[in-house]
Amino acid sequence: MEEAKGVVKHVVVAKFKDDISPQQIEKLINGYANLVSLVPFMKAFQWGKDVSAENMHQGFTHVFESTFESTEGVAEYVAHPAHVEYANLFLPCLDKVIIIDYKPTTLHV
Repeated sequence: MEEAKGVVKHVVVAKFKDDISPQQIEKLINGYANLVSLVPFMKAFQWGKDVSAENMHQGFTHVFESTFESTEGVAEYVAHPAHVEYANLFLPCLDKVIIIDYKPTTLHV
């Protein structure tokens, strides 16, 4: 197994509150994606909606994944004013959320 050097993935798994409209969700997602241009430590952003046939999502509907070069980069992102401002808009719109940071490990077989 080989741990990716320095790379850290920041994963947010979320369920929006029922009263948040699709238009509001789209605006929030666009704001999240825009953080890549505002926060130098954030190198990439991807997102998607649950499409699993296993039905084990526990009500979570959206996944957001950001890529950073280091755990220090994630810490600086979390404290960055643009992220703090965005989080103050985003988090109150969520019914539930899980946030996980990990270093990808590749298994060579």
